[in-house]
Order: sequence, then structure tokens, then C-alpha cells
Amino acid sequence: MPSNAAEDEPGRPDDENEPKAFTNAASSESGDPPPSGARASADSEMSETSRGSGKSEAQGAAKQKKQRSFWKELPILIVVALVLAFFIQQFVARVYMIPSGSMQQTLHGCPGCTPDRILVDKVTYHFTDPAPGDVVVFRGPGPWVEDDPPTNSSDNPIAGFFQNIGSAFGLAPPDERDFVKRIIATGGQTVECCDEENRVMVDGEPLHEPYIYWQGEREQPEFGPVTVPEGTLWVMGDNRNNSADSRYQGGGGERGVVPEENIIGKARLIVLPPSRWDVVSDHNPQESAETAAMSAPAWQQGLPLAAGVLAAWPTLFVSRKIGAGTRRVVTRLVGRER
Repeated sequence: MPSNAAEDEPGRPDDENEPKAFTNAASSESGDPPPSGARASADSEMSETSRGSGKSEAQGAAKQKKQRSFWKELPILIVVALVLAFFIQQFVARVYMIPSGSMQQTLHGCPGCTPDRILVDKVTYHFTDPAPGDVVVFRGPGPWVEDDPPTNSSDNPIAGFFQNIGSAFGLAPPDERDFVKRIIATGGQTVECCDEENRVMVDGEPLHEPYIYWQGEREQPEFGPVTVPEGTLWVMGDNRNNSADSRYQGGGGERGVVPEENIIGKARLIVLPPSRWDVVSDHNPQESAETAAMSAPAWQQGLPLAAGVLAAWPTLFVSRKIGAGTRRVVTRLVGRER
């Protein structure tokens, strides 16, 4: 019979959905629970929907969290950068402002001009000894500063704090107890002035000093002879007749020498202003003029250091790019795991 034939036919997919939908509707109207297959299908659809909405909500929350974390991390990054800069300036290299004209014309610090900012290398003298001709920054020994208290100190602690920060980054003059001079003689040598040509002599030999700047009278006052004690240095300014150095500080003589332990570092480069960019000459005055002429000029001697400084910029740029790419990859991996 037709009705029985319909029941004996295998069900088609399109026909199967209709009875299920009808059964679900009927079950909901009658209050009876739907079949287990229908319930699983409905739960699956609901879970897919909730999963999709949950994913979008998670992405939105992650985006908001990322934006918030940037502003939270920014102060930390600034503090870390300042701390690193501080430690670098304290132990590796530091920028100093030249406060006076005692090293003219090698270093500008004259009234009315823009003072030079010099990069001082603090690492060199951990491996080598200070040598004649080096331009060094040092803490004034006791005889140099006993009657000359720092003029840049402030009774206001806040002003003093900013003064120290500014001097640490080369934005303000350093403490007056820090000096910059050129080494003329080292421990055990005897220094005096002058020979018939008005030249300073070390161990009886006249010095070759092309860096001297004569401001006014071209004649050096006599002094010595002074035997420099071991472990100390005899220093003088390039602006020879306008420099308070080992000849006068502490009354001169052995009280005018500088202990090696007071040396802060060696002046390497003039970094500011841009018009003054140059390598600081470390010409050895104890070399004869002939020997000095055979040695490489100052600009060639500074090539390795300049190359290192120039190479630092692209290295820093590449490292930042690599770091940014790494952070993006990590962020994506974390997002996938979530």
C-alpha cells in the first residue's frame, strides 16, 4: 500500500531535517525533551557561535591590553634607558663640558664662545698607563682644591640635583674640582723650564709642543727642576700662559702633581658643537719633531675610533629592528595559544 511503501523507503537527507525540525518544535510546545541528536546539534551550533563571539571579545580585550601595556611600559623603558645611560657615563664614557679656556685652541672654553663637549674614555686606563701627550680629565687633588671650593654647588638640594644630572650628561659645567689638562711628564721624570729657545724640558730634552696656544706674550715663566714622584703626573694647559696647572696649583713643585688614581679618563672626541667635531690630539711632546712628522697625523690615528662610533649607529638600528620583529612574533604566538 502507498502508505507502507513510503515507510519502507530509505530516508533522504532533505527529508530527514524536516521531521527533526518538526519533532523539535513539537517537543518544545509539548514540554518534552528533544532527542539527543537534536540537542547535540543545537549545542554544537551554540558553542560555535559563543566561540566566535568569545574570540572577537578576546581579540578586542587583547588589543586594549596591548594599548594599556604600552603606556604602562613607557615610563619603565625611560627609567631603564636613563639608568643604562648613567652607568655607561659612570664606567665607560662620559661627556664633559669644557668650563675654561686653559686648553685653547685644542678645546674651546673661552668666554663668549660655545664650550666644547668632549667624550672622555674611562676604559683605556684600565689596560694602559697615562702617557705624555694625553689630554685627561681628573679630579683635582687636595692641594689643588683646598682653597677653591666648588663654585657650581648649590645650597638648594633640588638645584644641586639637576646640576649633577646636567653635568653627568654634558649639559652643564662639571664640578669645579674636575680639571682637563695635558700630561707633560710621568712618574720618575724630571721637568723644568726653560732652554735657550724657551721650551719646557723633560730629562734634559726639549719638548716638541705644536699644540701650544700663545695668548699674548710668547714666553713661558721658568720653573723647576721638579722630579715627578712615582704614580703621579705633571700636567699643563695648552693655553700655556693662561693655565693654572702643575706649575702653580698647591704652590707648584711636587704639590702640583696629579696622582694617577685621580684620572677620570682620556679625552677622545669633541662631540659638540657640530662645527667642532674632531679627534682630540694626543701628540707626545717628548718625541722629536722628526719622529712626530713620521707618525700618523691625528685624524688618521682617530680613524679606528671614528669608525667604531659610526658603526654603532647602524648596529643600534638593526638591533632595534630585530628586537621589534622578535616582539611581534612572540605576541602572535601568545595570541595563538590563547
